[in-house]
Amino acid sequence: MSSSPFATVPPLGYGAGSQPGEEADGLAYLAMPSGMRIYEAHLPEVDDPARFAPALATLEAIRAALAQWTPNGSTTVALDGLDAENRALVDETLGEGEVAIVVEVPGERIEIQEASCAGVWRLRATATAPGAAPITRERIDIAPFPRGALVRAFPRDWPVDLDYVARPRPGVVNAPAILTEIVHKSRERRPGGLPHVINLSLLPHTPEDLALIEAGLGRGGITILSRGYGNCRIDATATAGVWRVRYYNSADTLILDTIEVTDVPEVACAAPEDIADSAERLADILAAIR
Repeated sequence: MSSSPFATVPPLGYGAGSQPGEEADGLAYLAMPSGMRIYEAHLPEVDDPARFAPALATLEAIRAALAQWTPNGSTTVALDGLDAENRALVDETLGEGEVAIVVEVPGERIEIQEASCAGVWRLRATATAPGAAPITRERIDIAPFPRGALVRAFPRDWPVDLDYVARPRPGVVNAPAILTEIVHKSRERRPGGLPHVINLSLLPHTPEDLALIEAGLGRGGITILSRGYGNCRIDATATAGVWRVRYYNSADTLILDTIEVTDVPEVACAAPEDIADSAERLADILAAIR
């Protein structure tokens, strides 16, 4: 019995894309995302090192704090003694990273920008009081996440009334069960524990469910924007340890909506190995500009 030319299944040499110069239908791959920010060393020009000695000393203090950092540690470097030109040099050298934070609590607003060196945070706090001029303070924090923002994230007390939430309402289906899970996980959370994530994108819910969940959890004091592939927006709720984490693609379309019960969502924090790398990067920059 002679062998058939179609003994190979599927047969070779047939079908779309099999012939030279022919495009294969359905095999066009999507382009990889191209909007990710990557580290690029920036070397500011310092014509007179003596004139910028205070800025260089501040940058050296930041480098030393990075090199000496230990897990769960946090170090502050003051900027009070720098004039405008020296502060500008510090800002230019540090650059801007992927994470920005806004803290808004009664009488105070704090703007925080991560530097291009992970684990270095530039803080500008403005305090206001009735009848008084605003007071602005600036400093550098070296930590995975700035502690000054975290202590202002949640109100001292925000009780969630689960009995009130459980009352029947038009359009509400899953909100009572979701809120019960969130409150339970929030109460049993311990510092440093593993995060608990509730993926709202995969759970069936109605607009009324979402509105009740947002009202039940309340609004906390800080908003975080992390820019990588697209954007990630993180809002502290008023319920301790509970964060709303939403991911958007490059067209600002919501692609993932989650609630995390954790100390701080990992996407907003600098990793320990990144902090070690930052110490080396800043040392190289200082060696080049001195």
